[in-house]
Amino acid sequence: MVTESYKLSILPGDGIGPEVMKSALSVLETVGQEYNLSFQYDSYLVGGSSIDESGSPITDEVIAACKDSDAVLLGAVGGPKWDSLPQDQKPEKGLLQLREALELYSNLRPATIYPSLVDASSLKPEVIQGADIMVVRELTGGIYFGSPRGIDDNEGWNTLRYTRTEVERIAKTAFELARLRDGKVTSVHKANVLESSQFWKNVVADVHKTYSDVMLDEMYVDNAAMQLVRDPKQFDIIVTQNMFGDILSDITAMITGSLGMLPSASVGEKYALYEPVHGTAPEIAGQNIANPIAMIASVAMLLEITCKHSHAAQSVKTGIESVLASGYRTAEVAKIEDNILSTTEMTAKIIESMKIENKKVDETEFINA
Repeated sequence: MVTESYKLSILPGDGIGPEVMKSALSVLETVGQEYNLSFQYDSYLVGGSSIDESGSPITDEVIAACKDSDAVLLGAVGGPKWDSLPQDQKPEKGLLQLREALELYSNLRPATIYPSLVDASSLKPEVIQGADIMVVRELTGGIYFGSPRGIDDNEGWNTLRYTRTEVERIAKTAFELARLRDGKVTSVHKANVLESSQFWKNVVADVHKTYSDVMLDEMYVDNAAMQLVRDPKQFDIIVTQNMFGDILSDITAMITGSLGMLPSASVGEKYALYEPVHGTAPEIAGQNIANPIAMIASVAMLLEITCKHSHAAQSVKTGIESVLASGYRTAEVAKIEDNILSTTEMTAKIIESMKIENKKVDETEFINA
């Protein structure tokens, strides 16, 4: 008997996006069966595939469909096929339009070190073991959206601007999350040379006055990049502006060993979008070798944040951890001694592990009863 139903918009995107999206939907189907949940969804074009079909990286109809959903699942967009297009017509423009239309101002990018993958990072195991970082990136303001902007034969220009409201709401998001974690926020900026960053620093400090139980420290972005690879365990939550967050979250991804391991959630007041941090990887598209874990972990974030079903979310996360602990890998994080799986094989293993873990939970509850 179905107890809850959710309506999703599925945007497979480009490159490996459709492949990892199939993995996500297979996991959602299993979750639905195991937890009596129903997921109704329709798929839509975005990015390069939308350009090829309609001439636009996203259409008004797709944006309207996303607004009529409980959440959006996105694969990835872009690729060299569309690199020569004008800036405002590239696949990534569709993603920016969607973020703006849905007012997804808060991007949450967790970077957790799986114990079984501690050797996959280029950093020493003792440096990263136990690191657990959440990058809270402001997503709908800053230099990616500021105007004026433009390009001609002699120069190119962009505007980095933030309003008090934009900084306040992302700071509140970071402090609220910190209360659920280790209680520490690092505000990253470049206040020594940028007026917009001095403003950011001031507003974050103002918001912090109502979160005195959370520790706040400050760090310049260049130092933060260095500290992430020197001592990542010093960080709990990093809150930062759009462009800095884009860069720093990719650094945290490589601490974990691969961009293919990390999920993300983009959340606003009404809407939410979930996507892997990795790109479209066109060089491996269609070969069934892409790592689906970031996409599957994004499903876990959907279950936790939108569905508020922590048990189902934990089932997915435990399934991933169990498979990795058993020595199964996709090619980009594998060593010679590992069991290398295809995209579909890795997905099947995770689903199998989820079912086994759920059975253990059911048996324990029966015994305790």
